This record gives sequence, structure tokens and C-alpha cells, in this order.
Amino acid sequence: MLNPESEWFGFRHVKPQDKTGLVRGVFDSVAEHYDLMNDLMSGGLHRVWKDRLVAMMSPQAGQTLLDVAGGTGDIALRCYRRTEGKADITVCDINPHMLKRGRARMIDEGILPQGQGTSRPIHFITGNAEELPIPSRSVDLYSIAFGLRNVSRIDNALREAARVLRPGGRFFCMEFSPGVSPLLKPVYERYCMSVLPWLGEHVAHDAEAYQYLAESILKFPPQAALAERMKKAGLDNVRWTNLTGGVAVIHSGWKL
Repeated sequence: MLNPESEWFGFRHVKPQDKTGLVRGVFDSVAEHYDLMNDLMSGGLHRVWKDRLVAMMSPQAGQTLLDVAGGTGDIALRCYRRTEGKADITVCDINPHMLKRGRARMIDEGILPQGQGTSRPIHFITGNAEELPIPSRSVDLYSIAFGLRNVSRIDNALREAARVLRPGGRFFCMEFSPGVSPLLKPVYERYCMSVLPWLGEHVAHDAEAYQYLAESILKFPPQAALAERMKKAGLDNVRWTNLTGGVAVIHSGWKL
């Protein structure tokens, strides 16, 4: 069955046509506290994981990079610095609130001008991972970090990634995974279901949003299952790298 996750919002069964709106509502709620919550939830490890992701991507000057579901700009900023501002970087996110946070961050970093000038080293566009507003075969590197599990139809998003990549282009997905090592699994699941909603309530003032985010981790496909779906979507040489015992996983593939 394609896109089985389209009927699930965390552990709650929903109509597929309703899921995108429900997820957008979660990120409307958490946008203001999103970066702080990432630090608290991961003990700062998300920074190390993102550094590892960008090192594996190895962006180069002159390349075209697309970061999907990257609203606050963590991956885009790292790629900008690694290429010394000489790559064409686009951040695409379905949520305007997240994009607003990302633009403000780039202004604070001195990367984006505050005015409406046309010369911008990082572009922010609103778009759905399932229907990217990007031409076919136009992207050298596609990344999506901690966003794929929130997509209503993962198989559609994977096919879109394959569509926009040039021949020889590369796909990278970093995501939390239920496929952690057996020794970590009981503690990990208890942490997801107890600590994350508690942090959400006391820091972001929205326990329900982080209850969903915790449940979405446990509903996400394990490593081998996601790899198969990537292959069916048109990506080749698919592999994955476990980080911190499989708490986070980087999947990669080529468009040949």
C-alpha cells in the first residue's frame, strides 16, 4: 500500500485529506520555540547530527541545493557556510510561520538583507514536499531533516525528490527512527512518550503538539522499510547511517 501514513496523525486515525492541515497546525503552534525545543529534546545532539548530515552532503560552490521542510534554516545555514555563500540554496517549507523564523534568522546572521532586494544567497519558498514548486532535473542536492515523518504521503514526497534531482544528484534524509538498538529501545520509547510531551507543555506550552511529534517518531518506517520505498520512488544506491544507536538515521540515495 502506498502512503499508509496518510491515514495516521501520530497514533490517531484520520482522513488523508485532513492530515496536512493537522500537521500544519502543529508547526504553527511550535514555530516560536522550535529551535529551543530541538536543543532540549536532543540534549544538543541535533547540532552534531546536522553537522554530520551536511558533511555527508558535501555541498560545493556552484551547486543547486534544495532543503525541504527546512523552515528555520539549520541545514541551509550550514550549507551556506560550507560553500562560503557560493551555492544556490532554496529552503522550501509548507508552513509560513517556520519560514518567517528562518528568514529572521538569516537577517540576524547578516546573510539576508532586510529589504526586498532580488539578490539573495538563500531563498525561502512556501511549498508542499508532495508537490514541489521546483522544475524537474534542476537540483544537485536534496535534503530533508526531521521533516519526512510529517509529510502526509511519504511515497509522493520521495517521487518528487527523484523528479527534481538532476541525473547524478543526491538525496539525503535525516530523521528520528523507531529502529533504535534493542538496548536503547525501551528507554527511547519511554522518553518519547513521557519526556517530550512534558517539555512541550512546560516550554512550548503545547503538550499535544509534542505528543503528536513523539507518536510520529514511533510510527515512522524503520530503516530498511524506508530504504525500499526510496528505491521504488526512483532513487538508487540507497543506504543509511545510524547515529547514536539509531535514534537518528541518515538515508541517502542517487538519482541516476
